[in-house]
Amino acid sequence: MKFRMTLLAATVLAAPIALPTLVHAQPVTGPYVSGGLGYNIESSQKGKNLTLNNVNQPDTVRITMHNGWTGEASVGYGFGDGFRAEVEGDYYANNFAKSNITGDKLPASGKEQKYGVFLNGLYDFDLGWPVFPYLGAGVGWQNSEFQNFSSQDIDVDKTRGAFAYQGIAGLAIPIPGAPGLSATVEYRFMALTGSRKYNGGFTGGGVHAAVPASFKMGDEYNNSIMVGLRYQLFTPQPVPPAPAPAPVAAPAPAPAQTYLVFFDWDRYNLTPRATQIIAQAADASHTQNVTTLNVSGYTDTSGTPRYNQGLSMRRAKAVAAQLVTDGVPQSEIQIHAYGETHLLVPTGPGVREPQNRRVEIVLQ
Repeated sequence: MKFRMTLLAATVLAAPIALPTLVHAQPVTGPYVSGGLGYNIESSQKGKNLTLNNVNQPDTVRITMHNGWTGEASVGYGFGDGFRAEVEGDYYANNFAKSNITGDKLPASGKEQKYGVFLNGLYDFDLGWPVFPYLGAGVGWQNSEFQNFSSQDIDVDKTRGAFAYQGIAGLAIPIPGAPGLSATVEYRFMALTGSRKYNGGFTGGGVHAAVPASFKMGDEYNNSIMVGLRYQLFTPQPVPPAPAPAPVAAPAPAPAQTYLVFFDWDRYNLTPRATQIIAQAADASHTQNVTTLNVSGYTDTSGTPRYNQGLSMRRAKAVAAQLVTDGVPQSEIQIHAYGETHLLVPTGPGVREPQNRRVEIVLQ
């Protein structure tokens, strides 16, 4: 069991580093808050170093738990490229079921409460689905309180702290009509490490009054399924369309000819249709009095602004190279890159809009 839990934890901890190279992120930008409630399954706890009346006992300690519940609340920040960091406060509650302390399996009463804080790092993914998976990991501190534990004539009511770590695998479901609000479904694996010593009293063995008793509990593992909500604060609003230009009374010169070349998402290679349009622009430049061809690249708003700026330049250069192949002198071509600015179809951030993934060829 311990090996399987450790392997699962290592896999989840490594995922935010390995997977960004495989898919593209659906970014959460800016501050956000989240919270959730769920069902917790706690593995049995194994202890050692049992003492009764300050005398070491040969018996080991094993305590079995009933399934319980858990809740968490977080405040975080999204960096716009899929990565998020957050501070989380949590609470776990499980009742004791039975114990095996002196060689016999007997009922146990009371409950264990755990509460503490975690610092989590997470990564959101965009797989082209209407929902967005995410993975994360965290480290922190948990207080484990044995509240009114009683079994086999041993009574304990103590709180001890321990270092803790966790892995998170979740799914965010955007709620239509509520910008920035998503429902979440999560699996969490949370573990306490090291040992925690609990002191109490022992009333068995014919003693007339309680004598000291103590034992140490080792690593503890929890598996939880949670549902909740996440809200991104200060969600950017869609950019309104620019007003139409005022009509010009004076006669205008002949309008410049514009040709639009469109691209697939996150690509700058030319499609067969794009090659045809570029050939038309090249032919027009040969038959008309054209002195300059402005080649301007653009992207949609998915991805980061820095990445989009580079992608728009690669698109513009690909079109310019094809124009030269079609007989347009290099000296007549001027290349520009505008990234995710000057949208043909105004959208908010993180939107894949095909008409914004373009290169404009303007003949002047």
